Amino acid sequence: MTATTLLLAILLLPLAGAAGILMTRRSPNIREAVTLTTATLLAGLVVIIARRFMAGEQFVLTLIEPMPGIAIAFEIEALGMLFALVAGLLWLVTSVYAIGYMRGHHEKNQTRFYTAFAISISATMGIAFSANLFTLFLFYEMLTLATYPLVAHAGTEEAKRGARTYLGVLLGTSIGFFLLAILVTWSLTGRIDFQHGGILAGHLDPAWAVLLYALFLFGIGKAAVMPFHRWLPAAMVAPTPVSALLHAVAVVKAGVFTVLKVTVYIFGTDFITTSGANDLLIWAAAITILLASLIAMNQDNLKRRLAYSTVSQLSYIVLGALLATNAGILGGALHIAMHAFAKITLFFAAGAILVASHKTEISQINGLGKQMPWTFVFFTIGACSIIGLPPFGGMWSKWYLAMGTLEAGQWMLLAVLMISSLLNIAYLLVIPARAFFGESQPADGHDDDHGHRHGEAPATCLIAMAVTSLACIYLFFNPEPFYTLAGLISTAPVPAP
Repeated sequence: MTATTLLLAILLLPLAGAAGILMTRRSPNIREAVTLTTATLLAGLVVIIARRFMAGEQFVLTLIEPMPGIAIAFEIEALGMLFALVAGLLWLVTSVYAIGYMRGHHEKNQTRFYTAFAISISATMGIAFSANLFTLFLFYEMLTLATYPLVAHAGTEEAKRGARTYLGVLLGTSIGFFLLAILVTWSLTGRIDFQHGGILAGHLDPAWAVLLYALFLFGIGKAAVMPFHRWLPAAMVAPTPVSALLHAVAVVKAGVFTVLKVTVYIFGTDFITTSGANDLLIWAAAITILLASLIAMNQDNLKRRLAYSTVSQLSYIVLGALLATNAGILGGALHIAMHAFAKITLFFAAGAILVASHKTEISQINGLGKQMPWTFVFFTIGACSIIGLPPFGGMWSKWYLAMGTLEAGQWMLLAVLMISSLLNIAYLLVIPARAFFGESQPADGHDDDHGHRHGEAPATCLIAMAVTSLACIYLFFNPEPFYTLAGLISTAPVPAP
């Protein structure tokens, strides 16, 4: 296939899959076979494109140019390739998990679920490969709208309320701030395409750089920088496969990916530092890291604790962008991948606990590790990677972020990272500790009260958890190709792990 054909195929394949899912809605087995086939083909395409991209091939596609200088266009660069590789591979794993979860939990409206899921992945690929801010904004909004029915999936009042919060915050920030920032950039430069080194230097008075960057930072609500983070905990009413991929990978990572993209390709790291645009805003990321961690410690609901953990971890990536150093950018980009594999493992485990034992609160899981040992082993692996312990992949991204703070001379920010890691230990490792070593207590009339064993979740759930947890270990010993792609974003070489 030509480069253009491959690029077009990766954008259209999930949409074709969505159509196939709708057409086979009366046969669940065929419908799910379509889902798995589409996800497998997409994963294969992403890997093929990544190999050809790293071999030096260029991928450029312009669909339409409604007005001079503004086009719906796509071009693959290193950061977008990294993001697409993560999302593409994890859609396949999540599809395997979703089949076991949706059947085991007897979820309704499964055809709508799989259809919206596929459309969301198409939007994610569009974001990853956008060649300019106009294209990125279109697919950014498409992702918000496509995931709304997934958040509201349960149809309960709580789900509808959470979905309204989700939609309101994300559309409000993107239209109120993000779109305004794009228009300001267009008026100043006459262009909105992505260029390594940025396009604003020489066009924007450095004194106004902090204001424009703030419009981008808070307008990209999917990055969940406080105070525009409420949508993420509210979205935890969604089924766990949604929380796992869209809120541990696609949606939230679309946000921090866009922050990195704007930093490197619109502002440029040199202009960020010389203008001082990062001096104040970097503390918004630091405050989010610590405050979200403290809130997470006080959450008894497992998914809400993981949600606030995600709010904190996303700001690690924002911090890397705002450091605007080679190591900071590399660490932030690497954290997109390392956090994705670790956090999706934790959400998979949370869903497995729900399906097998009907438990949602951390206070209910004492002794459950004896009945679900594999689930809590996988949870421990994911938690250790989030914390940044060796031998797990999350260590590398946190290592380079720490190097970035030293490169920038920001000792206080290094302290923030260290304190946050200690808080990670406190609110994550306590969960498997309670499961394995806590005394089991009958809770609410479920199986425990009758002396029944819960057992593990369906096999497909365990397989998915095994794959992502093993990936956390594998990425410690071999962080390629994510390290190579992340290194291409930096302006100077950084020593390899």
